[in-house]
Amino acid sequence: MNYLIGAFKPPCNITITFSDGKTRKQVSVKKENGKTVMVPVFQSLETISGEVSIEPIQGKKVEHTGVKIELLGQIELYFDRGNFYDFTSLVRELDVPGEIYEKKTYPFEFSSVEMPYESYNGTNVRLRYILRVTISRNYVSNITEHRDFCVRNYTPVPTMNNSIKMEVGIEDCLHIEFEYSKSKYHLKDVIIGKIYFLLVRIKIKNMELEIRRRESTGSGPNTYVETETLAKFELMDGAPVRGESIPIRLFLSPYELTPTYRNINNKFSVKYYLNLVLVDEEDRRYFKQQEISMYRLLETPASS
Repeated sequence: MNYLIGAFKPPCNITITFSDGKTRKQVSVKKENGKTVMVPVFQSLETISGEVSIEPIQGKKVEHTGVKIELLGQIELYFDRGNFYDFTSLVRELDVPGEIYEKKTYPFEFSSVEMPYESYNGTNVRLRYILRVTISRNYVSNITEHRDFCVRNYTPVPTMNNSIKMEVGIEDCLHIEFEYSKSKYHLKDVIIGKIYFLLVRIKIKNMELEIRRRESTGSGPNTYVETETLAKFELMDGAPVRGESIPIRLFLSPYELTPTYRNINNKFSVKYYLNLVLVDEEDRRYFKQQEISMYRLLETPASS
């Protein structure tokens, strides 16, 4: 059976390169096989250009009915794996039907591409952008190659950013007031606040602040919700007394956060919560959850 080895390999190699690929910022992206690759980063309304190189295997020719390149923005829900929902789809024809005998290079350009959503790789959903080259052929399967890239969109500092102030408690046992300086945070921000104990009649052992990410995918009966605790930050160890004030200062930069996503293309949402947890001496847990909004602030060169 040795003569079959390599029989189904494509008769050519396809390479997709970005025109500014060597100078553009790169980030690591996890692939389906668990490995990570470095891909270039773009933002909405940028022009994406480059070259496609098609090189036949030595001694072979490639007969085709046309060559095209597509720029696709896709959402894949993992419970519906294999089905991609395209929210962006642009096409450029690279070649008319014919034959390729030797290496051929085609320039391409997609001008001012609207890419409204950020790339996202979650627990049950993936949003990605790719360039896909297709060599169409008669009677045999088409030859395709794709190249991933990442989209990150930046938000100006919000003009309105109200503080969060709440009183919570258990009647006649515990009464606390907590305050966070704002409700919207950029991904490298610092959560600053304080917790004030108005009444303490139960023996508190410790207190911590959690950052939780809640990912919702699908809709109706097919809605899947995954909640992940990204950070646990101990605020206090030991019993507080009435009138005590505990400061909060939690730096967000060490954690892998994304912006908040609200009902993206009617397919998924990603929300963030601050969860204040108190544990008493009998290991009973009391908590209060508060939603916050996350956004990506344009980094200055000194901080990148």
